[in-house]
Amino acid sequence: MEPVIIVLIILVVLVFIALIKTIQVIPQASAAIVERFGRYTRTLNAGLNIVVPFIDTIRNRIDLREQVVPFPPQPVITQDNLVVNIDTVIYYQVTDARAATYEVASYIQAIEQLTVTTLRNIIGGMDLERTLTSREEINAALRGVLDEATGKWGIRVNRVELKAIEPPTSIQDSMEKQMRADRDKRAAILTAEGTRQAAILTAEGEKQSQILRAEGEAKAAALRAEGEAQAVRTVFEAIHAGDPDQKLLSYQYLQMLPKIAEGDANKLWIVPSEIGDALKGLSGAMGNFGPLGGGGQGGNGGNNPTVPPQNTGTTPQRYEKPGID
Repeated sequence: MEPVIIVLIILVVLVFIALIKTIQVIPQASAAIVERFGRYTRTLNAGLNIVVPFIDTIRNRIDLREQVVPFPPQPVITQDNLVVNIDTVIYYQVTDARAATYEVASYIQAIEQLTVTTLRNIIGGMDLERTLTSREEINAALRGVLDEATGKWGIRVNRVELKAIEPPTSIQDSMEKQMRADRDKRAAILTAEGTRQAAILTAEGEKQSQILRAEGEAKAAALRAEGEAQAVRTVFEAIHAGDPDQKLLSYQYLQMLPKIAEGDANKLWIVPSEIGDALKGLSGAMGNFGPLGGGGQGGNGGNNPTVPPQNTGTTPQRYEKPGID
């Protein structure tokens, strides 16, 4: 009985192992390559799958999710013979598990080497300055070459990024000095522009101030002239309204004579010819009140030094003021 029990136990173990080999569970976003006697049979997708035990074998399990692979820095020579180290990052995804298994031995290593050679071809046609400022252009060119080459391997390159571009140390020092000089230059230019703008604004302000001041003075002069004109007009209208006679005018002439002769510098003054007629009327009017410089002659005698001799003509008379010794 004991040998029979041992055989039954062996059979149960074999059946259990066969069941394990028969049922294959593939996780989501994964695939498995099945070979039968070393030859590709089919690809197992996500879920529960049945295979023939001890005949079908699982060759490879492949992750179908997008993968990120960073590559170490690679020395690349630019067009102006400068060595730069470039770090790259590749985003790829396996789209065909069978091609990724049988078309290339190691697609990760193949992508890395293809990236290095493509970078050398692209950077070799650019100088250092263009290399540092053309990342998008380099990424697009690199992605196009990689996507075309890896398509037959069942791999799609979704994105290529340059992590860093490191020029030589001496070039970095020169670039820093150049950037510092550019910053100083821009600062000096901005300072000069600010000073110039401030001077322009100051000049504009002074100009506007002078214009406003001149306009104010012009308006004030106009108002002053208008006021004087109005005053003259008012006096003129008052005189005409009062209807002055010859006697009043003669008296006003006599009041103005001392003002004409005021000042030590006035050596010569001119009396209008019309004052003679005024003095005639005034002397005739005042003759009724008593003798005035010659008794009824209106002060025309030579004894009155204040009143100058009369002039019956139309030419103004010149009189010299006696000097003071």
